[in-house]
Amino acid sequence: MTLEERADFAASLKKQGMCNCSQAVVKAFEDLLPLPNDSMMKLTAGFASGMGCMEATCGALIGANLTAGLMTGGRGTVKLAREMLTAFNEKCGATICKDLKGLETGKVLCECDQCVKNAVLIAGKFIPGLE
Repeated sequence: MTLEERADFAASLKKQGMCNCSQAVVKAFEDLLPLPNDSMMKLTAGFASGMGCMEATCGALIGANLTAGLMTGGRGTVKLAREMLTAFNEKCGATICKDLKGLETGKVLCECDQCVKNAVLIAGKFIPGLE
């Protein structure tokens, strides 16, 4: 599966309500990750509506960071997390869920399925072995 196909698959999972944002991102890479899918779904279950119920980091970005940690064995993950955060912020306009959804401004910066798609594409750009 190409990176673009993975991104479209993840966005589709989110749009259909089959996964939260974080789950959709890790599911896009499930064939490459060292944990069983059911374990990944459980680990990412708490990141629906971003971390802290829209108060903190977007779940899609969290999914990309979890993928980075698993793919790198934790080596260099902090650097990758910084790079992905910067790229996600540039592409989506924010990294905090409530800001992305425009809860305080009334202006949606990026819909959830697009955040998921962007997170998969960004993960593929920065994480070794996903390109």
